Amino acid sequence: MSLLLAAGGSKALWFATRGAGTAAFLTLTGTVVLGIAGAQRLQSPRLPRFLVAGLHRNLTLLALALLGVHIGTAVADTYAPIGVKDVFVPFFSAYRPIWLGLGALAFDLLLALTITSLLRARIGFRRWKLLHWLAYAAWPVALVHALGTGSDAQVGWMQIVAVASTLAVVVAVFVRLGWPARWTPVRLAAAAAALAVPLVTAVWYTTGPGSHGWAARAGTPTALVKTSRVVAAPTARPASTAAPSLPAPPFTTQFAGRLRQSAAANGLVLVNIAGTTSGSVAGRLWIRLEGLPSGGGVSMTASGASFGPPSWPDEYVGKITTLAGTQVGLSLRGGSSGLQLVVDLSIDQATGNVSGVVHAQPGSESQ
Repeated sequence: MSLLLAAGGSKALWFATRGAGTAAFLTLTGTVVLGIAGAQRLQSPRLPRFLVAGLHRNLTLLALALLGVHIGTAVADTYAPIGVKDVFVPFFSAYRPIWLGLGALAFDLLLALTITSLLRARIGFRRWKLLHWLAYAAWPVALVHALGTGSDAQVGWMQIVAVASTLAVVVAVFVRLGWPARWTPVRLAAAAAALAVPLVTAVWYTTGPGSHGWAARAGTPTALVKTSRVVAAPTARPASTAAPSLPAPPFTTQFAGRLRQSAAANGLVLVNIAGTTSGSVAGRLWIRLEGLPSGGGVSMTASGASFGPPSWPDEYVGKITTLAGTQVGLSLRGGSSGLQLVVDLSIDQATGNVSGVVHAQPGSESQ
């Protein structure tokens, strides 16, 4: 039995996918705002029309480049079953087919916009303009894709990105429509749609991605849903139980336990380390990670951990934050405080016995 803990490339790909996806959506928002408002309305003596038009074109190309990174890293990351086919053919993926399919649809619309722009002279201005406006449907589709598929839908900064981008597009629509007294029935319908779409999206978000259990309802494979739940919620201590005996950090204590390694779903490896601390602090420590085999070790994709006195072993729960060889960093939280642990492990590969030293520091409750 061998174990080399390593924060591997899978997690790096996950971060790259999230970052590139968010950047692509923000860039697409800028493209849509410039396109809807119209270059002739935004030009000024200091900002000629050709500069606005050039910015619009370059933002479109940048959005496509960022989408390339977003898509490439998503396909390369084998944690979720996303293939090359799923990039172009919507609604047939094994992973969140509807919401991932909307991302493929948005990408197809952007490709259509780019290709028809290159062929503008051949297809004619009128046809190009019609296809050009249809391509703007990529923005709301991309918004729903980001909220329905992304892992940050319930995070505050992502909510700010979604709300700010929506407001920017709505304002651009009304700038384009002009003074209400001059609205035709078509412009009135466009104004109603500009208000209705964000409202419907907000209602859907509160009952969907913003609510508990969305991962399973969105179509995430069962094995991945279980993996994402490695970190358990803190359990309430019975009122009759004596107060926990963990001292206030900082402290250092000895650890002894066992390592068990087994195969999990989708070729993943499950590693469990459980044991007790002794000496200055008597407690129970549990560390668990799931990941892909990588170079004789494990490239982590999910983790969980708990630490507490024997009477309440999950007083503090959390996850692995750093891995360096056989040194593990843990970020834990309890009812009214946080705890940061650095665990230096020594593993007997033949027997699975584990020993080591636990270094504890205070942590924030919100970590």
